[in-house]
Amino acid sequence: MRIGFDAKRYFLNQTGLGNYSRDLVRILEQYCPENDYIKYTPKLRGAWLDSAEFRKTTRLPEGRLNNIFSSLWRNSGIVKDLKRDNIDIFHGLSGEIPMGLKENHIKSVVTMHDLIFLKYPKLYKGIDRYIYNKKFKYAVNNADKVVAISEQTKRDIMEFYGIPAERIEVIYQGCHPAFKTIKTEVQKENLRKKYNLPNQFILNVGSIEPRKNAFQIVKAVENLDIPLIIIGKTTEYAKQIKAYIVEKGLENRIFLMQGFTMEELSVIYAMADVFVYPSLYEGFGIPIIEALYSGTPVVTTNSGVFPEAGGPFSYYINPQDIGEIQYAISSILNSSNMRDEMIVKGLAFAQQFNDDKIAKNWNSLYTDIV
Repeated sequence: MRIGFDAKRYFLNQTGLGNYSRDLVRILEQYCPENDYIKYTPKLRGAWLDSAEFRKTTRLPEGRLNNIFSSLWRNSGIVKDLKRDNIDIFHGLSGEIPMGLKENHIKSVVTMHDLIFLKYPKLYKGIDRYIYNKKFKYAVNNADKVVAISEQTKRDIMEFYGIPAERIEVIYQGCHPAFKTIKTEVQKENLRKKYNLPNQFILNVGSIEPRKNAFQIVKAVENLDIPLIIIGKTTEYAKQIKAYIVEKGLENRIFLMQGFTMEELSVIYAMADVFVYPSLYEGFGIPIIEALYSGTPVVTTNSGVFPEAGGPFSYYINPQDIGEIQYAISSILNSSNMRDEMIVKGLAFAQQFNDDKIAKNWNSLYTDIV
């Protein structure tokens, strides 16, 4: 099979949708090398190698107009390139597919990550909600198969777009292989010295925005004798957290950090005593999986997708209840038996997200569509 990917996020996004795209293509190339995988992107950024293999598997817009109006190319003009390249299936990796695929007899599948803009509309500008809704609605109604990254996202697609259950497949996402390797004490100590990290700490990773709810963790650990590290890009919400930290004199115990490589981040996960993730809503919650693979106990939200991602051996809390979050952290820190059980059984649960299983599910789906 020849499979074409909407690779805009693959090349241009360094987190979230970009990580999903890069991981999935990597997994397929490794475990299903019998297929051809072609990545279509409106532009490139960063140090992508212009090797013969890169040129063979990557396509950019051709012609002056397609380069000037690259969004239009991605929305419809790309179909001519797909036909020229004899693509059997086009895979929209981030909730979008171009118009004109059916008319040109090109099969399609779209990955839907979440419908946050519909669940929490106040978090988005009106114009953004309009654009997302238009693109997503077209994709789920016109793709030959819709893939949700969780049962929660599947339910949301059925609720908001009226798509029947039989048209939606659930295929979980994996995580970067860096999180699946055992870290040595030397690796941990070197990183600790490099960034002056504390010997023990609570960890939170993700975009620092209201939906992720990191402020509740700050308030929960305020009276606990253990540092907190929050890793994510600076936002207005992060500035509010920083102001609170200064107001309460917590500068030596609570740290907001960013800029780590994936390998460094995986070591930090493995160093943490507890991973706390009281997000209000996610399509899946990949940081939970990263923590489970890293052998770090997880405290997360007791509803939505979170029990699906965290499994039966994570600790679930009401994300708005500071006391519950504090009690959960204290319980894990004060019970080595509980912590050990969460580590061992959490890692066992995470094996369902292994690369080989994800590749098998996707290859079966592609084959069925063709």
